[in-house]
Amino acid sequence: PGVSPKLSSRLLSFRIALLPLALFNLRNSLLIIFFFVLFLLPQGIFVLGLPFALVQSGYMGLMVLVLSAWVCNHTGRRLVACLYEEERSSVSKVRVRHSYQDIMDACCKGLWPNWSVVGGWMINIAQVIELLMTCTLYLLVSTTLLCDSLSAVAPPRSACSLMSLMFLLPCLLLTDLRPVSVLSLLCSLAHILISLLVILYCLSRASNWSWSFLSLSVDPEDFIVSVGVIIFSYTSQIFLPPLEGSMEDRGQFDTMLGWTHGVACIMKTTFSLLAVLTWGPETSEVITDNLPPNLRPVVNLCLLAKALLSYPLPFYAAAEILQTCLLRGERVSCPTLMVRGALLLSSYLLSLLVPRFSLLMGLTGSVTGAAMTLILPCLFHLKLRWGRLAVQDRLIDVSILSLGVVCSVAGVVCSVKRIV
Repeated sequence: PGVSPKLSSRLLSFRIALLPLALFNLRNSLLIIFFFVLFLLPQGIFVLGLPFALVQSGYMGLMVLVLSAWVCNHTGRRLVACLYEEERSSVSKVRVRHSYQDIMDACCKGLWPNWSVVGGWMINIAQVIELLMTCTLYLLVSTTLLCDSLSAVAPPRSACSLMSLMFLLPCLLLTDLRPVSVLSLLCSLAHILISLLVILYCLSRASNWSWSFLSLSVDPEDFIVSVGVIIFSYTSQIFLPPLEGSMEDRGQFDTMLGWTHGVACIMKTTFSLLAVLTWGPETSEVITDNLPPNLRPVVNLCLLAKALLSYPLPFYAAAEILQTCLLRGERVSCPTLMVRGALLLSSYLLSLLVPRFSLLMGLTGSVTGAAMTLILPCLFHLKLRWGRLAVQDRLIDVSILSLGVVCSVAGVVCSVKRIV
């Protein structure tokens, strides 16, 4: 019922499909750092929702942005450490596991008969949920941008959502990501330019900045939902095992991960802070909506193309998992079209049920983000390496694990409450 390690690595690395296929043959760690920073940690288009989260969370949100970078760097190292076991005859370590699912299987063995099978299903379900939520977010962003681009006609939101869905119907027949990956890479580069444009516009308005826009007192529910958004923006642990396995010098992994999270923290904090100082309480859920009318149409059209071309990547990965589990990897046929159609329709219905981008992003971060990024890596590390951990390491892991549980439960409750 589980996905094989080889297939799992390919599925978990769906965002790396943003890169041209030739990039996979490059094993230079500096290139890996560069592209990992650009394409994995900034979470692409979703970084545009961070300024709104910062407005809702105030100065505490700034602290969470920085703290989340350190915590996610720590749990990433802990997760990769679980891939290795020490040889009895020497002090060297051997890589005996290759994926997130392999680690789950190792932790579940011996707990109860068939628990390793249950663990595999749990990881698959968590992956599908995260990928489905990501698809829904792309569809939601596409609908919002399409509504804004057609504001002169003023079509109903449901019509814009249906139009976005029509553009995505070819995903049902998708068998190769390479053509989409090249186009999506170009759109990602355009997205980086758009982010730079937002930063330059904010700098041009520096004379109007006000630190009073950041508050010390915030609404508790707004803050908790914002924490989920911030956690989601750092979600990358699920990609780390295959990424570490692709490095020529795996001894540089910790250094690479530290620099990556440090640079990502600076980028996200700077981007969010400049936007909040510029627009304050008027900051939109998608920050490009705050740009002046002469810039917004072009920017929104570029982001619309980026969102629509990014949708096939998580969709394809989720479809592959479902086809492997339910249909034994069967290629395009009537059953696979039914599975893919159900997946596409589910993301469409979710985008209609949860029309607010920030709430859905916060809910995703609280459900799968907290579990896969904070809770499970620490739980795995404690289970597999308990006897070799110092007291300080155990306390840190337990503290992050407890914090992850609290953030997850509180985030789900507050997000669902706001949605209902």
